[in-house]
Amino acid sequence: MRIVGGKFKGLHLATPSDQATRPTSDRVREAVFNILAHGIAGLELEGARVLDLFAGTGALGFEALSRGARYCQFVDESAEARGLVRTNADKLGVIGQCKIWRRDATDLGPCAPLPKFDLIFADPPYGKGFGAKALNALVEGEWINAGGIVVLEENEKAKMPDVAGLTLIDERSYGETKVRFYRHS
Repeated sequence: MRIVGGKFKGLHLATPSDQATRPTSDRVREAVFNILAHGIAGLELEGARVLDLFAGTGALGFEALSRGARYCQFVDESAEARGLVRTNADKLGVIGQCKIWRRDATDLGPCAPLPKFDLIFADPPYGKGFGAKALNALVEGEWINAGGIVVLEENEKAKMPDVAGLTLIDERSYGETKVRFYRHS
């Protein structure tokens, strides 16, 4: 697994020792960032604050940092995942641009007093309903800037209910993976 674009393009990331963490494939990450760069009006990645929920290896957040984001908050309950994020942050030299939290991404609580985020990635374990819970937690806790983008990666067959405050603006399928893009209203 490697960074597919930006200043860290081609650098390999540390990966999990088992299948408990399912990293987003290089192909899907490249497609997501192409859509963010060229298909979603109003998103400026340069200088953005990014939140990476269910971070796993941190690949989505590190990809954003590689492409100009100024800060990324990584959230994962797994000790192994948080260790991978720390290893990858050290390898890329971005430890000063990120924080790593142990927290349940489906029960975030309020964002304040932290500043809100411009771009949020949520890549939960497939088929457990965590995606919808995380989206609700983001809106209820006021984690998203007005006009901010949320990118949810889920199983192709997962049913996603509407979430008040988020508007589905695009969705794409890649094999068994469906990526949904939401804008905060």
